[in-house]
Amino acid sequence: MRHKKNNNSVTEESADDFFLPDFCSSQSLLMLVVAAELLALLLVLAGTERFDAFAWDRLALTSLMVQWIALVSALLLCKLRRPLMRLPSSTAAGLSFLLVVAMVAFFSWLAEPVLRFARIAYFYSVSSQDILRNVLIGAIVAGLIMRYFFLQEQLRARQRTELTARLQALQSRIRPHFLFNSMNIIASLIHVDPDKAEQAVEDLSELFRASLKAEGEVGLNEELELCQHYVNIEKFRLGDRLQVEWQLNAVPEQVRIPALTLQPLIENAIYHGVEPRSEASVVRITVDYDGVDVNIIITNPVAHAVAAPARGNRMALNNIRQRLQAHYGDTAKLTTHADELIHTTYLAYPLRLDRPQGMNGRAKLEEKVEGA
Repeated sequence: MRHKKNNNSVTEESADDFFLPDFCSSQSLLMLVVAAELLALLLVLAGTERFDAFAWDRLALTSLMVQWIALVSALLLCKLRRPLMRLPSSTAAGLSFLLVVAMVAFFSWLAEPVLRFARIAYFYSVSSQDILRNVLIGAIVAGLIMRYFFLQEQLRARQRTELTARLQALQSRIRPHFLFNSMNIIASLIHVDPDKAEQAVEDLSELFRASLKAEGEVGLNEELELCQHYVNIEKFRLGDRLQVEWQLNAVPEQVRIPALTLQPLIENAIYHGVEPRSEASVVRITVDYDGVDVNIIITNPVAHAVAAPARGNRMALNNIRQRLQAHYGDTAKLTTHADELIHTTYLAYPLRLDRPQGMNGRAKLEEKVEGA
């Protein structure tokens, strides 16, 4: 469920969308220092015919000046990051550009008195033409860098848009299939037990209220609660033949998971491992955290009357694999294994924490699971 965001949370959540890197981070500062040193070396090489002792002195002084400009500009952009994020990107880029150019002009002007104070005689004279040349070089370099950052952010935005469209398309394939199965369950109950059919409709409405709002990742607790609604509906149809055991082991409260990931896996376990059997069958769902990955294991009995998994089963697994790949890349794994008795589905993905929301959601879920 989406909550109304205050200004501070909007600023925090949009930090990754800002075109400028976070110069408050050590990684960005390291990259900036390396780039500034390469620029200083390029400037000295361009203005020196041969690399003698004088060139080394010039490289040292040029490096000092360029590093000061880069680090002070980074410090100012770090402090001004939040105000700049509230502005349109073009305005923020223009102000950042002017700030860097102003730093170039200021340090170019400051160079002569500093050199005089340091008694470096052959560098005393810094003319207005030297200052103008430095400002022009700084403007060209700053303009190219701002353009690079701006285009890079546009590329990231396009990739995010394409990823969102892809995930929505994959998720939309699951919802109709899930709806049709649930409606068939309710239809089978109407004449047999109207009260159970009414309860199933209520479970379905709660389930769809949650699933239709789900976009991208949701809290793991929300996904497990959605699965519990589905299990309740299936229990109305299968009765005592369906037994579900949940085991939640030391999983942080704020773990997230792509929406509608577990429900199709549990549906497959029930459809292929419980429904073909006449005796009571147990589906076990174990959720664990090993310090790096969230691990989910779903086991169900093997129904020997079914020679091979249905095509729908493979399609659902491939769908979920694609969605996991889109969210986590190669760090997420979805595999299956079957022996003569048990079919096991393994799901693992790197930990994603949401903001703390207390323990009420987890306690409520565990209460529902225990009462099921």
